[in-house]
Amino acid sequence: MSTDFTALFDEWSDSYDETVTGHDPEYNEVFRNYFHILEEVVDKATGNVIEFGVGTGNLTELLVKSGKKVCGIEPSSGMRKIAKQKLPEVKILHGDFLTFTHPFQSVDTFVSTYAFHHLTDEEKEIAIRKYHSILNDDGKVVFADTVFEDEDAKSNMIQKAETSGFNRLANDLRTEYYTTIPIMKGLFERNGFTVTFTPKNAFVWLIEATKQRRESE
Repeated sequence: MSTDFTALFDEWSDSYDETVTGHDPEYNEVFRNYFHILEEVVDKATGNVIEFGVGTGNLTELLVKSGKKVCGIEPSSGMRKIAKQKLPEVKILHGDFLTFTHPFQSVDTFVSTYAFHHLTDEEKEIAIRKYHSILNDDGKVVFADTVFEDEDAKSNMIQKAETSGFNRLANDLRTEYYTTIPIMKGLFERNGFTVTFTPKNAFVWLIEATKQRRESE
């Protein structure tokens, strides 16, 4: 990834669960409907699942409870430690969206929540192309992340955060690689997927991309 966020997430690991459950007012809207969003990702995932950005294991735990076979990928040692304590039976490996290994002979679904924005748009496309090459036919990418309808919507949200005194949130929106729906749609469609976007709160959209068979296949 163009920016190394590992140290940030090592620092955040001890308080992450408090943030996502509404204890940080700056991020209340970002994480509104958090567990409902996780449940929707779980419902759309099938078969052998690779999860990127495991964090403290909240999504991982729900995937396991639903009967999915899961391998977690997480770059932060602090997050991995907490997730492994919570879910000792799950294989959680060091890696990221672009560089990872897994134990499966085949992969049915890639999932992630609140993480794909760590990649630049160029890196997102490299990752999406890689996922297409790995997924089974009709396999899926199911991500939930902050995406904006257009650049004006992004600018308006930054201004709203500043007006509310949410300076950490405003800085986050400026410095990470939050993209727009038209750009994300193009990245998936150029690389062999059909994709839908469903809004979950003022920030987060559920992204469901299904691998399409090539005409020659």
